[in-house]
Amino acid sequence: MASSMVTSSQFPTPPRPNLAFRRLRGQRSPAEFAAAVRRAAREIGESVSCDARYVGRVEAGEIRCPNYAYERVFLHMFPGRTLADLGFASRASVRGRRGRPTSETQGTYEPYDTQDTQDPDETYDNYEESDVLRRAFMTGGGATVAAASLGPLGLALDAAAAGRPVRRAGTGEAGALEEAVRRIRLLDDRHGADGLYQRAAAPLRAAYALLDAGATRQTTADRLHSGAGELAISVGWLAHDSGRFDDARSHYAEALATARVTGDDGLEAHAFCNTAFLARDAGRPREAVRAAQAAQRVARPLGSARLMSLLALREAGGWAGLADRTGCEQALARAQAYFARGLSDADPEWMSFYGEAELEGLEAQCWSTLGDWRRAARHARRAADLQDPHFTRNIALYTAELADDLARGGHPDEGAAAGLRVLELLGEVQSSRIQTMLAATARVLLPHRRASGVSAFLERHASTPRTA
Repeated sequence: MASSMVTSSQFPTPPRPNLAFRRLRGQRSPAEFAAAVRRAAREIGESVSCDARYVGRVEAGEIRCPNYAYERVFLHMFPGRTLADLGFASRASVRGRRGRPTSETQGTYEPYDTQDTQDPDETYDNYEESDVLRRAFMTGGGATVAAASLGPLGLALDAAAAGRPVRRAGTGEAGALEEAVRRIRLLDDRHGADGLYQRAAAPLRAAYALLDAGATRQTTADRLHSGAGELAISVGWLAHDSGRFDDARSHYAEALATARVTGDDGLEAHAFCNTAFLARDAGRPREAVRAAQAAQRVARPLGSARLMSLLALREAGGWAGLADRTGCEQALARAQAYFARGLSDADPEWMSFYGEAELEGLEAQCWSTLGDWRRAARHARRAADLQDPHFTRNIALYTAELADDLARGGHPDEGAAAGLRVLELLGEVQSSRIQTMLAATARVLLPHRRASGVSAFLERHASTPRTA
Protein backbone atom coordinates (compact mmCIF):
# COMPACT_ATOMS: atom_id res chain seq x y z
CA MET A 1 0.00 0.00 0.00
CA ALA A 2 1.12 3.50 -0.77
CA SER A 3 0.54 4.60 2.79
CA SER A 4 3.23 2.20 4.00
CA MET A 5 5.82 4.32 2.18
CA VAL A 6 5.00 7.42 4.21
CA THR A 7 7.65 8.25 6.78
CA SER A 8 7.27 10.35 9.87
CA SER A 9 9.07 13.23 8.18
CA GLN A 10 6.28 13.41 5.59
CA PHE A 11 3.52 14.15 8.08
CA PRO A 12 2.28 17.75 7.92
CA THR A 13 3.80 20.31 10.22
CA PRO A 14 1.58 22.51 12.37
CA PRO A 15 -0.12 25.21 10.27
CA ARG A 16 1.44 28.65 10.08
CA PRO A 17 -0.90 31.60 10.62
CA ASN A 18 -1.81 33.49 7.45
CA LEU A 19 -0.75 36.98 8.52
CA ALA A 20 -1.20 38.48 5.06
CA PHE A 21 -4.86 37.49 4.99
CA ARG A 22 -5.31 38.82 8.51
CA ARG A 23 -3.90 42.19 7.46
CA LEU A 24 -6.33 42.35 4.54
CA ARG A 25 -9.26 41.88 6.92
CA GLY A 26 -8.20 45.06 8.70
CA GLN A 27 -10.55 46.38 11.37
CA ARG A 28 -13.50 44.27 10.25
CA SER A 29 -14.63 41.41 12.46
CA PRO A 30 -14.47 37.88 11.03
CA ALA A 31 -18.26 37.94 10.61
CA GLU A 32 -18.15 41.30 8.80
CA PHE A 33 -15.38 40.09 6.54
CA ALA A 34 -17.31 36.87 5.79
CA ALA A 35 -20.31 38.98 4.78
CA ALA A 36 -18.05 40.95 2.43
CA VAL A 37 -16.83 37.69 0.88
CA ARG A 38 -20.40 36.56 0.26
CA ARG A 39 -21.27 39.92 -1.34
CA ALA A 40 -18.22 39.73 -3.59
CA ALA A 41 -19.21 36.21 -4.61
CA ARG A 42 -22.65 37.38 -5.69
CA GLU A 43 -21.07 40.15 -7.75
CA ILE A 44 -19.32 37.58 -9.96
CA GLY A 45 -22.02 34.93 -9.92
CA GLU A 46 -20.32 32.63 -7.42
CA SER A 47 -22.03 30.98 -4.47
CA VAL A 48 -20.05 30.49 -1.27
CA SER A 49 -21.34 30.34 2.30
CA CYS A 50 -18.37 31.92 4.01
CA ASP A 51 -18.76 32.48 7.73
CA ALA A 52 -16.61 33.68 10.60
CA ARG A 53 -15.39 30.15 11.26
CA TYR A 54 -14.04 29.85 7.71
CA VAL A 55 -12.25 33.19 8.01
CA GLY A 56 -10.72 32.04 11.29
CA ARG A 57 -9.49 28.80 9.73
CA VAL A 58 -7.84 30.72 6.89
CA GLU A 59 -6.13 33.10 9.28
CA ALA A 60 -4.98 30.21 11.46
CA GLY A 61 -3.34 28.60 8.43
CA GLU A 62 -5.59 25.55 8.48
CA ILE A 63 -6.68 26.30 4.92
CA ARG A 64 -3.44 26.57 2.98
CA CYS A 65 -5.12 27.01 -0.40
CA PRO A 66 -8.79 27.86 -1.06
CA ASN A 67 -10.95 25.92 -3.48
CA TYR A 68 -11.53 27.37 -6.93
CA ALA A 69 -14.74 29.20 -6.04
CA TYR A 70 -13.12 31.00 -3.10
CA GLU A 71 -10.03 31.70 -5.19
CA ARG A 72 -12.12 33.55 -7.78
CA VAL A 73 -13.90 35.52 -5.07
CA PHE A 74 -10.71 36.51 -3.25
CA LEU A 75 -9.00 37.61 -6.46
CA HIS A 76 -12.09 39.66 -7.31
CA MET A 77 -12.00 41.30 -3.88
CA PHE A 78 -8.29 42.12 -4.13
CA PRO A 79 -7.57 42.84 -7.82
CA GLY A 80 -3.97 42.69 -8.89
CA ARG A 81 -2.99 40.27 -6.13
CA THR A 82 -2.13 36.61 -6.47
CA LEU A 83 -2.91 33.76 -4.10
CA ALA A 84 0.64 34.10 -2.78
CA ASP A 85 -0.01 37.79 -2.05
CA LEU A 86 -3.02 36.70 0.00
CA GLY A 87 -0.84 34.38 2.05
CA PHE A 88 -1.88 31.10 0.43
CA ALA A 89 0.34 28.27 -0.77
CA SER A 90 0.28 27.29 -4.41
CA ARG A 91 -2.27 24.68 -5.36
CA ALA A 92 0.44 22.35 -6.65
CA SER A 93 2.19 22.35 -3.29
CA VAL A 94 -1.02 21.43 -1.47
CA ARG A 95 -2.24 18.64 -3.70
CA GLY A 96 -1.29 16.63 -6.71
CA ARG A 97 2.20 15.61 -5.53
CA ARG A 98 3.46 12.18 -4.71
CA GLY A 99 4.03 13.07 -1.06
CA ARG A 100 1.19 12.82 1.38
CA PRO A 101 -0.69 16.09 1.00
CA THR A 102 -2.76 17.82 3.58
CA SER A 103 -6.50 17.94 3.11
CA GLU A 104 -7.20 21.65 3.00
CA THR A 105 -8.00 21.93 -0.68
CA GLN A 106 -10.27 18.92 -0.79
CA GLY A 107 -11.86 19.44 2.57
CA THR A 108 -12.66 23.13 2.78
CA TYR A 109 -15.20 23.72 0.04
CA GLU A 110 -18.54 24.71 1.39
CA PRO A 111 -21.18 22.03 0.96
CA TYR A 112 -23.19 23.95 -1.63
CA ASP A 113 -20.37 25.45 -3.72
CA THR A 114 -19.95 24.34 -7.29
CA GLN A 115 -17.04 21.97 -7.11
CA ASP A 116 -14.59 22.46 -9.97
CA THR A 117 -12.83 19.57 -11.57
CA GLN A 118 -9.05 19.52 -11.40
CA ASP A 119 -6.90 21.09 -14.04
CA PRO A 120 -5.88 18.59 -16.72
CA ASP A 121 -2.22 19.18 -15.93
CA GLU A 122 -2.65 18.32 -12.28
CA THR A 123 -2.28 14.73 -11.18
CA TYR A 124 -4.63 13.06 -8.74
CA ASP A 125 -3.44 10.47 -6.30
CA ASN A 126 -5.31 8.38 -3.82
CA TYR A 127 -3.33 10.11 -1.08
CA GLU A 128 -5.96 12.87 -1.10
CA GLU A 129 -8.70 10.30 -0.75
CA SER A 130 -6.90 8.64 2.12
CA ASP A 131 -6.48 11.96 3.86
CA VAL A 132 -10.19 12.73 3.56
CA LEU A 133 -11.16 9.32 4.85
CA ARG A 134 -8.76 8.98 7.75
CA ARG A 135 -10.20 11.84 9.82
CA ALA A 136 -11.81 10.90 13.10
CA PHE A 137 -15.22 12.38 13.76
CA MET A 138 -15.96 11.99 17.43
CA THR A 139 -14.23 11.07 20.64
CA GLY A 140 -17.22 9.90 22.67
CA GLY A 141 -16.52 7.36 25.39
CA GLY A 142 -18.31 4.19 26.31
CA ALA A 143 -18.53 2.99 22.74
CA THR A 144 -16.56 -0.25 22.91
CA VAL A 145 -19.61 -2.38 23.70
CA ALA A 146 -21.38 -1.09 20.61
CA ALA A 147 -18.31 -1.74 18.48
CA ALA A 148 -17.89 -5.26 19.80
CA SER A 149 -21.47 -6.04 18.85
CA LEU A 150 -20.71 -5.25 15.22
CA GLY A 151 -18.43 -8.18 14.51
CA PRO A 152 -15.74 -7.31 11.94
CA LEU A 153 -16.19 -3.59 12.59
CA GLY A 154 -15.41 -4.13 16.25
CA LEU A 155 -12.31 -6.12 15.33
CA ALA A 156 -11.14 -3.31 13.06
CA LEU A 157 -11.51 -0.78 15.85
CA ASP A 158 -9.70 -3.03 18.34
CA ALA A 159 -6.78 -3.45 15.93
CA ALA A 160 -6.55 0.26 15.21
CA ALA A 161 -6.67 1.12 18.92
CA ALA A 162 -3.89 -1.37 19.65
CA GLY A 163 -1.67 0.09 16.95
CA ARG A 164 -1.83 -3.07 14.86
CA PRO A 165 -2.45 -2.87 11.12
CA VAL A 166 -6.06 -3.49 10.16
CA ARG A 167 -6.31 -6.27 7.61
CA ARG A 168 -7.71 -5.45 4.20
CA ALA A 169 -11.47 -5.60 4.11
CA GLY A 170 -13.52 -8.19 2.29
CA THR A 171 -17.21 -8.76 1.70
CA GLY A 172 -17.74 -9.74 5.34
CA GLU A 173 -16.58 -6.36 6.60
CA ALA A 174 -18.60 -4.54 3.93
CA GLY A 175 -21.69 -6.46 4.96
CA ALA A 176 -21.07 -5.73 8.63
CA LEU A 177 -20.77 -2.01 7.86
CA GLU A 178 -24.04 -1.99 5.94
CA GLU A 179 -25.73 -3.88 8.77
CA ALA A 180 -24.39 -1.35 11.30
CA VAL A 181 -26.10 1.43 9.35
CA ARG A 182 -29.39 -0.47 9.31
CA ARG A 183 -29.15 -1.25 13.02
CA ILE A 184 -28.54 2.36 14.00
CA ARG A 185 -31.48 3.52 11.88
CA LEU A 186 -33.74 0.89 13.39
CA LEU A 187 -32.79 1.84 16.94
CA ASP A 188 -33.27 5.52 16.19
CA ASP A 189 -36.71 4.88 14.71
CA ARG A 190 -37.75 3.15 17.91
CA HIS A 191 -35.93 5.01 20.66
CA GLY A 192 -34.58 8.35 19.38
CA ALA A 193 -31.05 9.64 19.20
CA ASP A 194 -29.98 10.65 22.68
CA GLY A 195 -29.05 7.19 23.95
CA LEU A 196 -27.32 6.17 20.73
CA TYR A 197 -25.07 9.04 19.80
CA GLN A 198 -21.99 8.23 21.85
CA ARG A 199 -22.19 4.51 21.12
CA ALA A 200 -22.32 5.14 17.37
CA ALA A 201 -18.88 6.74 17.40
CA ALA A 202 -17.07 3.40 17.61
CA PRO A 203 -18.51 1.77 14.49
CA LEU A 204 -17.89 5.00 12.61
CA ARG A 205 -14.21 5.02 13.59
CA ALA A 206 -13.99 1.35 12.69
CA ALA A 207 -15.51 2.01 9.27
CA TYR A 208 -12.87 4.60 8.44
CA ALA A 209 -10.13 2.31 9.75
CA LEU A 210 -11.34 -0.29 7.24
CA LEU A 211 -11.31 2.28 4.45
CA ASP A 212 -7.76 3.24 5.34
CA ALA A 213 -6.68 -0.40 5.22
CA GLY A 214 -8.00 -0.87 1.71
CA ALA A 215 -10.13 -3.64 0.22
CA THR A 216 -9.46 -6.88 -1.59
CA ARG A 217 -11.61 -5.89 -4.59
CA GLN A 218 -12.85 -2.66 -6.14
CA THR A 219 -16.48 -3.68 -5.69
CA THR A 220 -15.81 -4.16 -1.99
CA ALA A 221 -14.06 -0.78 -1.80
CA ASP A 222 -17.10 0.86 -3.38
CA ARG A 223 -19.38 -0.78 -0.81
CA LEU A 224 -17.09 0.35 2.01
CA HIS A 225 -17.07 3.95 0.80
CA SER A 226 -20.83 4.03 0.42
CA GLY A 227 -21.35 2.35 3.78
CA ALA A 228 -18.95 4.66 5.59
CA GLY A 229 -20.64 7.71 4.08
CA GLU A 230 -24.09 6.47 5.05
CA LEU A 231 -22.83 5.67 8.54
CA ALA A 232 -21.42 9.20 8.85
CA ILE A 233 -24.83 10.57 7.91
CA SER A 234 -26.55 8.29 10.42
CA VAL A 235 -24.21 9.38 13.20
CA GLY A 236 -24.66 12.98 12.05
CA TRP A 237 -28.40 12.56 12.37
CA LEU A 238 -28.01 11.22 15.91
CA ALA A 239 -25.99 14.34 16.73
CA HIS A 240 -28.55 16.52 14.97
CA ASP A 241 -31.57 15.03 16.74
CA SER A 242 -29.86 15.26 20.12
CA GLY A 243 -29.09 18.96 19.64
CA ARG A 244 -25.36 18.70 18.82
CA PHE A 245 -25.57 20.79 15.68
CA ASP A 246 -21.84 21.45 15.24
CA ASP A 247 -21.07 17.73 15.42
CA ALA A 248 -23.84 16.99 12.97
CA ARG A 249 -22.53 19.55 10.49
CA SER A 250 -19.08 17.94 10.62
CA HIS A 251 -20.45 14.46 10.00
CA TYR A 252 -22.60 15.57 7.09
CA ALA A 253 -19.67 17.44 5.55
CA GLU A 254 -17.51 14.34 5.84
CA ALA A 255 -20.17 12.23 4.16
CA LEU A 256 -20.33 14.81 1.38
CA ALA A 257 -16.54 14.69 0.97
CA THR A 258 -16.66 10.89 0.79
CA ALA A 259 -19.42 11.06 -1.84
CA ARG A 260 -17.47 13.48 -4.00
CA VAL A 261 -14.23 11.53 -3.72
CA THR A 262 -15.97 8.42 -5.03
CA GLY A 263 -18.50 10.03 -7.38
CA ASP A 264 -21.45 8.56 -5.46
CA ASP A 265 -24.42 10.73 -6.46
CA GLY A 266 -26.85 8.91 -4.20
CA LEU A 267 -24.67 9.50 -1.15
CA GLU A 268 -24.12 13.13 -2.14
CA ALA A 269 -27.87 13.73 -2.44
CA HIS A 270 -28.41 12.15 0.99
CA ALA A 271 -25.69 14.30 2.57
CA PHE A 272 -27.17 17.46 1.04
CA CYS A 273 -30.63 16.41 2.19
CA ASN A 274 -29.56 16.13 5.81
CA THR A 275 -27.47 19.29 5.58
CA ALA A 276 -30.57 21.19 4.45
CA PHE A 277 -32.58 19.80 7.36
CA LEU A 278 -29.84 20.74 9.82
CA ALA A 279 -29.54 24.25 8.41
CA ARG A 280 -33.26 24.78 8.87
CA ASP A 281 -33.14 23.62 12.48
CA ALA A 282 -30.05 25.69 13.19
CA GLY A 283 -31.73 28.89 12.03
CA ARG A 284 -29.99 29.15 8.65
CA PRO A 285 -32.99 28.96 6.28
CA ARG A 286 -31.25 30.36 3.21
CA GLU A 287 -28.56 27.74 3.56
CA ALA A 288 -31.32 25.14 3.87
CA VAL A 289 -32.82 26.25 0.55
CA ARG A 290 -29.47 26.16 -1.23
CA ALA A 291 -28.52 22.75 0.14
CA ALA A 292 -31.91 21.31 -0.79
CA GLN A 293 -31.64 22.72 -4.30
CA ALA A 294 -28.15 21.27 -4.64
CA ALA A 295 -29.51 17.91 -3.52
CA GLN A 296 -32.22 18.06 -6.17
CA ARG A 297 -29.70 18.79 -8.92
CA VAL A 298 -27.67 15.74 -7.92
CA ALA A 299 -30.68 13.49 -7.34
CA ARG A 300 -32.68 14.25 -10.47
CA PRO A 301 -30.86 11.71 -12.71
CA LEU A 302 -31.23 8.97 -10.07
CA GLY A 303 -34.86 8.36 -11.01
CA SER A 304 -36.46 8.32 -7.54
CA ALA A 305 -39.60 10.42 -7.35
CA ARG A 306 -39.84 9.80 -3.61
CA LEU A 307 -36.32 11.17 -3.10
CA MET A 308 -37.18 14.26 -5.14
CA SER A 309 -40.33 14.67 -3.05
CA LEU A 310 -38.39 14.64 0.21
CA LEU A 311 -35.83 17.08 -1.14
CA ALA A 312 -38.58 19.46 -2.25
CA LEU A 313 -39.89 19.33 1.33
CA ARG A 314 -36.45 20.22 2.63
CA GLU A 315 -36.49 23.22 0.31
CA ALA A 316 -40.00 24.15 1.48
CA GLY A 317 -38.76 24.17 5.07
CA GLY A 318 -36.08 26.67 4.13
CA TRP A 319 -38.54 28.95 2.34
CA ALA A 320 -40.82 28.82 5.38
CA GLY A 321 -37.91 29.89 7.56
CA LEU A 322 -37.40 32.86 5.24
CA ALA A 323 -41.12 33.71 5.61
CA ASP A 324 -41.50 33.22 1.85
CA ARG A 325 -44.99 31.73 1.67
CA THR A 326 -45.02 31.61 -2.12
CA GLY A 327 -41.70 29.79 -2.36
CA CYS A 328 -42.83 27.39 0.35
CA GLU A 329 -46.14 26.62 -1.36
CA GLN A 330 -44.43 26.00 -4.69
CA ALA A 331 -41.95 23.59 -3.13
CA LEU A 332 -44.76 21.82 -1.25
CA ALA A 333 -46.69 21.40 -4.50
CA ARG A 334 -43.64 19.78 -6.13
CA ALA A 335 -43.19 17.51 -3.13
CA GLN A 336 -46.79 16.33 -3.35
CA ALA A 337 -46.61 15.83 -7.12
CA TYR A 338 -43.45 13.73 -6.86
CA PHE A 339 -44.92 11.75 -3.97
CA ALA A 340 -48.02 10.93 -6.01
CA ARG A 341 -45.83 9.11 -8.55
CA GLY A 342 -45.40 6.35 -6.02
CA LEU A 343 -42.58 4.00 -5.09
CA SER A 344 -39.91 2.72 -7.46
CA ASP A 345 -36.90 0.42 -7.44
CA ALA A 346 -34.70 3.54 -7.56
CA ASP A 347 -35.79 4.68 -4.08
CA PRO A 348 -32.81 4.60 -1.66
CA GLU A 349 -32.87 2.14 1.21
CA TRP A 350 -32.44 4.90 3.79
CA MET A 351 -35.80 6.42 2.81
CA SER A 352 -37.81 3.70 4.54
CA PHE A 353 -39.08 6.35 6.99
CA TYR A 354 -40.55 8.50 4.21
CA GLY A 355 -44.21 7.78 3.67
CA GLU A 356 -47.42 9.76 3.78
CA ALA A 357 -47.02 10.36 7.51
CA GLU A 358 -43.62 12.02 7.05
CA LEU A 359 -44.96 14.06 4.13
CA GLU A 360 -47.77 15.34 6.37
CA GLY A 361 -45.40 15.92 9.29
CA LEU A 362 -42.92 17.98 7.29
CA GLU A 363 -45.71 20.02 5.75
CA ALA A 364 -47.04 20.66 9.26
CA GLN A 365 -43.65 22.03 10.25
CA CYS A 366 -43.69 24.41 7.28
CA TRP A 367 -47.11 25.84 8.18
CA SER A 368 -46.10 26.09 11.82
CA THR A 369 -43.02 28.11 10.84
CA LEU A 370 -45.25 30.39 8.78
CA GLY A 371 -47.58 30.83 11.78
CA ASP A 372 -50.60 29.11 10.21
CA TRP A 373 -51.42 27.10 13.32
CA ARG A 374 -54.75 25.73 12.13
CA ARG A 375 -53.31 24.25 8.97
CA ALA A 376 -50.22 23.04 10.81
CA ALA A 377 -52.36 21.22 13.38
CA ARG A 378 -54.41 19.53 10.68
CA HIS A 379 -51.33 18.10 8.97
CA ALA A 380 -49.65 17.16 12.27
CA ARG A 381 -52.77 15.25 13.35
CA ARG A 382 -52.83 13.35 10.07
CA ALA A 383 -49.13 12.58 10.42
CA ALA A 384 -49.58 11.07 13.88
CA ASP A 385 -52.62 9.08 12.77
CA LEU A 386 -50.90 7.69 9.68
CA GLN A 387 -47.55 6.77 11.22
CA ASP A 388 -46.58 3.10 11.36
CA PRO A 389 -46.42 2.03 15.04
CA HIS A 390 -42.86 0.78 14.40
CA PHE A 391 -41.67 4.41 14.19
CA THR A 392 -42.26 5.27 17.84
CA ARG A 393 -39.98 8.27 17.74
CA ASN A 394 -41.86 9.82 14.82
CA ILE A 395 -45.23 9.29 16.50
CA ALA A 396 -43.87 11.22 19.47
CA LEU A 397 -42.46 13.91 17.17
CA TYR A 398 -45.68 14.46 15.20
CA THR A 399 -47.77 14.47 18.36
CA ALA A 400 -45.41 17.03 19.93
CA GLU A 401 -45.82 19.16 16.80
CA LEU A 402 -49.59 18.81 17.12
CA ALA A 403 -49.50 19.81 20.80
CA ASP A 404 -47.57 22.98 20.04
CA ASP A 405 -49.74 23.95 17.07
CA LEU A 406 -52.91 23.48 19.10
CA ALA A 407 -51.53 25.43 22.04
CA ARG A 408 -50.46 28.34 19.84
CA GLY A 409 -53.67 28.17 17.84
CA GLY A 410 -55.90 28.88 20.83
CA HIS A 411 -56.81 25.33 21.89
CA PRO A 412 -54.88 24.87 25.15
CA ASP A 413 -56.95 21.92 26.39
CA GLU A 414 -56.37 19.91 23.20
CA GLY A 415 -52.71 20.92 23.16
CA ALA A 416 -52.27 19.70 26.73
CA ALA A 417 -53.95 16.38 25.91
CA ALA A 418 -51.58 15.86 22.98
CA GLY A 419 -48.64 16.83 25.17
CA LEU A 420 -49.62 14.18 27.73
CA ARG A 421 -49.62 11.55 24.98
CA VAL A 422 -46.05 12.54 24.11
CA LEU A 423 -44.97 12.30 27.74
CA GLU A 424 -46.31 8.74 27.80
CA LEU A 425 -43.93 7.88 24.93
CA LEU A 426 -40.83 9.41 26.49
CA GLY A 427 -40.18 6.21 28.40
CA GLU A 428 -39.36 4.58 25.06
CA VAL A 429 -38.03 7.58 23.15
CA GLN A 430 -35.03 9.72 24.05
CA SER A 431 -34.90 12.77 21.80
CA SER A 432 -33.70 16.23 22.76
CA ARG A 433 -35.65 17.62 19.80
CA ILE A 434 -38.95 16.34 21.20
CA GLN A 435 -38.11 17.45 24.73
CA THR A 436 -37.29 20.94 23.45
CA MET A 437 -40.60 21.09 21.59
CA LEU A 438 -42.51 20.05 24.72
CA ALA A 439 -40.71 22.65 26.79
CA ALA A 440 -41.80 25.35 24.33
CA THR A 441 -45.37 24.07 24.44
CA ALA A 442 -45.33 24.17 28.24
CA ARG A 443 -44.27 27.82 28.15
CA VAL A 444 -47.14 28.63 25.78
CA LEU A 445 -49.63 26.79 28.01
CA LEU A 446 -48.47 28.30 31.28
CA PRO A 447 -50.90 31.28 31.14
CA HIS A 448 -53.74 28.76 30.59
CA ARG A 449 -52.91 26.51 33.52
CA ARG A 450 -56.48 26.80 34.85
CA ALA A 451 -57.92 25.37 31.63
CA SER A 452 -59.11 21.78 31.59
CA GLY A 453 -56.21 19.33 31.48
CA VAL A 454 -53.49 21.97 31.21
CA SER A 455 -52.37 21.82 34.84
CA ALA A 456 -52.03 18.01 34.60
CA PHE A 457 -49.76 18.37 31.59
CA LEU A 458 -47.66 21.11 33.20
CA GLU A 459 -47.20 19.12 36.41
CA ARG A 460 -46.32 15.95 34.53
CA HIS A 461 -43.92 17.83 32.27
CA ALA A 462 -42.21 19.53 35.22
CA SER A 463 -41.62 16.15 36.89
CA THR A 464 -40.22 14.47 33.78
CA PRO A 465 -36.40 14.27 33.85
CA ARG A 466 -34.59 15.75 30.87
CA THR A 467 -32.02 13.71 28.98
CA ALA A 468 -28.48 14.72 29.87
